[in-house]
Amino acid sequence: MAHSQVIFIGGRSGVGKSAAAFALHDVLSNLDIQHAVIEGDTLDLAHPAPWRQRLAERNLAVVWANYREAGYQRLIYTNTVSVLEADALTAAMGGPVEATSVLLRASSLVVASRLGARERGESLDRHLTSSAKMADHLDQATPKRAHRLETDGLSPADVAARILALSDWRQRAAT
Repeated sequence: MAHSQVIFIGGRSGVGKSAAAFALHDVLSNLDIQHAVIEGDTLDLAHPAPWRQRLAERNLAVVWANYREAGYQRLIYTNTVSVLEADALTAAMGGPVEATSVLLRASSLVVASRLGARERGESLDRHLTSSAKMADHLDQATPKRAHRLETDGLSPADVAARILALSDWRQRAAT
């Protein structure tokens, strides 16, 4: 089985996880580095929430097996708590996996601005409250081995470049 690599991008709502992942996708595509992007939120987006069934991990195992069968070895995975669940998610990928975890962080002012661009009214209030609680939880619970990256004042392309620098994907692609 081929060695896989994954970059887990986690962080509170509004921190820029998806924007960073899509910008990283653009960079890697321009460098012709084969990779896949999975928005982890979509692997268990249901009501009621199916977290007790470990549906995200089970679905990741199936989706990644399909990518791996097609020859992919690199994955960008975004999810709020992916940096907390990195061990379980890595295990779900199967085989040898080299993981890089990155916790994106941003000030409450920046997060409010970003969330305000996509949410309104009560939805915005709920997102702001839950995002602040999650920021505290992630700051305390994220393992020390995870990289922390402040996104205030950075464009998604800047964040992507910094994430790429934390991995060895560019060097491995050159060899």
